[in-house]
Amino acid sequence: MMTYLTASISINATTAGSSCSQNTYNMDFSIFIHFNDLIPGLPTDLGLECLTRLPHSAHRVALRVCRQWHHLLQSDQFYAHRKKTGRTRRVMCLVQARQDQPRHDKLTGSLPPSYGISLFDPQSMAWDRVEPVPEYPFGLPLFCQLASCDGSLVLMGGWDPASYEPLTAVFVYDFRTSEWRRGKDMPEKRSFFAIGSGRGRVYVAGGHDENKNALRSAWTYDPRRDEWAGVGPMGRERDECEGVVVGDEFWVVSGYGTERQGMFDGSVEVLDLGSGQWREVNGVWEEGRCPRSCVGVGKDGKLVNFRGLDPGLKVGVCGVAIGSNVVLSGSEYEEAAHGFYLVDMEEGQNRKLKSISVAEGFSGLVQSGCCVEI
Repeated sequence: MMTYLTASISINATTAGSSCSQNTYNMDFSIFIHFNDLIPGLPTDLGLECLTRLPHSAHRVALRVCRQWHHLLQSDQFYAHRKKTGRTRRVMCLVQARQDQPRHDKLTGSLPPSYGISLFDPQSMAWDRVEPVPEYPFGLPLFCQLASCDGSLVLMGGWDPASYEPLTAVFVYDFRTSEWRRGKDMPEKRSFFAIGSGRGRVYVAGGHDENKNALRSAWTYDPRRDEWAGVGPMGRERDECEGVVVGDEFWVVSGYGTERQGMFDGSVEVLDLGSGQWREVNGVWEEGRCPRSCVGVGKDGKLVNFRGLDPGLKVGVCGVAIGSNVVLSGSEYEEAAHGFYLVDMEEGQNRKLKSISVAEGFSGLVQSGCCVEI
């Protein structure tokens, strides 16, 4: 790996020098003024440019080169700099059944699968796994939710796999350090809630409490400050709703009230992330259709139901957006093998599903997921 790292820096130095001479990029180095001699023999700005171009896959080794590199690569300023100069990469994190860890009980036989977090890079088509949460060595909570903020992955909620009790625990994974940390617990127990992220915060709304009462309440979580803050309640209860972020708005799609179990509504409640105000939009979702993990936004700005978009997408459907592209997973019927597809929503009605080759052990059921820019 050290040979690969050295080669990467050598190549980057050449390409970075060419870029500098042609003035093809405009970077503000003033915030890195306290970093000197990042690479011996190179000016600080050129050394910074080389490290900016270093692939994320090499960062774990680069962190051990010296104390200065360690501080730089883990700083918020360096992440913002990489993002501004287009050196970050978007990957998908999926809560997925682990096929490589079958579970068995001596009395009852096989048990439901345990879940972990799979990572898929649509650029390289590579599959990998995120380190397990230390507090969940035998698998993630059932129906837990994921969101991302500023290069970090946030996991929250779900049910205890043994007792089926709802959990309020929050964990944050930092891709710069490849480590999990415990966040502040959710303010209240809720299951099957909508989740989304924007402006450096995670938003949750709706779902139901431990007594199966549908909720109107909403909260926002700031991973950097590790703080929760209340958001004004929605206009109606929304259990089993789905969250979608569209621009500077958090959309809570469909759901149903306590007295209307399973009767999914056709409306959406929209939170303006700037003003914090809710508004309701009617007739944008097909009534009676569950929105869980299968809501997308089409080229025309209208909501799209991924379930049934293809004959192979009828059961266990989950869609995760990454820019204009969406990675879809699902099967044609119960117990059938899960297929994985890539679709470009910008193609509108002419969009076609492209089959994704899945690495061994990564074809299990996907419950939820999100896109992370690392």
